[in-house]
Formats: sequence, C-alpha cells, structure tokens
Amino acid sequence: MARIEWVKARLENWAMWKARGEAGGLGWSSQSAFLNEPAGGYRQSRIPIDEVDASVTDQAVESLKDARPSLYQVLQCVHARGIGVKATARALECSESNVKALLDAADRELGVWFTERAARQAAARDALRGGFTT
Repeated sequence: MARIEWVKARLENWAMWKARGEAGGLGWSSQSAFLNEPAGGYRQSRIPIDEVDASVTDQAVESLKDARPSLYQVLQCVHARGIGVKATARALECSESNVKALLDAADRELGVWFTERAARQAAARDALRGGFTT
C-alpha cells in the first residue's frame, strides 16, 4: 500500500513545526534579529508553516501514543526526528518493510482521525446554524 499524500503532507508540516518549536519556540526566533542576516547578502528562504494545521496534526499524532504506540514511535522517528526509514528500522529493531507498513497504517489512522474531526466540526457548525435561523 502507498502513503496517503495529504496525510503525509500534514506530517511534513508538523515535523517542520516541531523542529522550529524546539529550536526557538512557537515561531519566535532563537537568536537576536540583527544576527538573522547572513554575511555576504545571501538569504535563505524559509518554508512557511501552517501553525494551526501543525497543532491539529500534533493532537492527532498524540492520540496514537497510548492507543497505537508502534505507529506513534514510527512517526516520531521518521517525521519528527527525520531519521528516515533505514535508521528507524534499526532503532525499532524491525525491517524496513515493517517501518513502511507502519507508516501506511499511521496514515490510515490519522486519515480517519482528521475525517472524524471534520465531521464533528461540521455537525457543531450545523447545530449552531440551527439555533440562529431567522
């Protein structure tokens, strides 16, 4: 089975958000502003991060921690720590094909989590609209 691309994209955004949060904390720079300008005039562009999306994805990943710990561990290794499939297989003492299968399973679990969350939000919006009819 293949990864679910839209879930994978959310996980990649989440991983960048976690890395920046650990480096500087919640979007704040970890160094003084005048130190941000590189010498020689070269500026590296930063990939924008959807903070809200990343925060929701963090909730989804954390929901796996107790319920599906193997999925949680593989997401932490591959996405949050960025160590790749081979190193994750070594760290978790399993085969690369098992890591890939766990990533596929994590994508499916998270896909369900996001879909159910969207349905709950839509129901809540509909309930609110129902109370404010004119």
